Amino acid sequence: MNPGLSGPILTADALRHAFGPRQVLCGVSLEVRLGEIYALLGPNGSGKTTLVRAICGRLKPDDGVVRLDGRDPSTDGAARAALGLAPQALALYPQLTVAENLETFARLAGLRRRDVGPAVAHAMAVTQTEERAKTLVRHLSGGYQRRVNIAAAILAGPKLLVLDEPTVGVDLTARDAITEALRRLRADGVGILLVTHDLEQAGDLADRIGILRGGRKVLEGAPADLIAAAFGDQMEVEVDVGDARPELAAKLAAEGLTRQPASGAWSRLTPGGYGLAGEVAERLKAHGIEVREVRVRRPSLAHLFARVVESETPEAQAAA
Repeated sequence: MNPGLSGPILTADALRHAFGPRQVLCGVSLEVRLGEIYALLGPNGSGKTTLVRAICGRLKPDDGVVRLDGRDPSTDGAARAALGLAPQALALYPQLTVAENLETFARLAGLRRRDVGPAVAHAMAVTQTEERAKTLVRHLSGGYQRRVNIAAAILAGPKLLVLDEPTVGVDLTARDAITEALRRLRADGVGILLVTHDLEQAGDLADRIGILRGGRKVLEGAPADLIAAAFGDQMEVEVDVGDARPELAAKLAAEGLTRQPASGAWSRLTPGGYGLAGEVAERLKAHGIEVREVRVRRPSLAHLFARVVESETPEAQAAA
């Protein structure tokens, strides 16, 4: 984060909101500073969408205060003008080209005629979409559409950019381009609120994260600091096996290994690190289990997220 741009552009204090009998936000507070990327994480139903709606002035919370650039976005147009929003649902005109879309949104944002061209050129440069300027949006890949969506959100030079799942459904090239765009905007002093399920990107990119669970903020801080505090000297040992028949799964489980649904590998957290990895591999081979690869790495934000969301942590209990 740029240390010279550390003031808060967004302050949300003790927000509460209910839909009928269901309490969706239970006293959530957070700040986003200028020149900072703050990643907001949480499972579906944790209150992220309601919190973002309150921040953008689209919902007046039952209690608590939102200040965007020192003003209430639910009542003050100047506050809303300081915000750019790239929603998860693409807000683009499919029958227009990229440039035509951006020119249209620039005029809707109130930019003067002489400022439209430079703003469009800058937004396309930041999002690396210049080469698609004359392409109809409906002919773009999903990744390019996401990038144009972000370009539309930064046309008016917002002080706060809110991004809702900007990498959902995109390929690696688009993901990298989006990451680079966010880094450039941060360096330019923009505060960024990144709402995402992309834990790898959040861990690599965010200066701070906040995790919501059940309408409460249960953890907040720099990703590396939170991971170190949660896991200490533990390492992840991950074993890729060639055969995981049910009768062999019990032997893997006996080593404390748990199957990871996404990769199919088996893993455990342990302070034993590299030494234990070799011992586990030898014991599995002795049981007739083919061990293709053993990897040892430090715990990631995904491990922290799973621990916070799936178990009753001290932080969650304190927030209740």
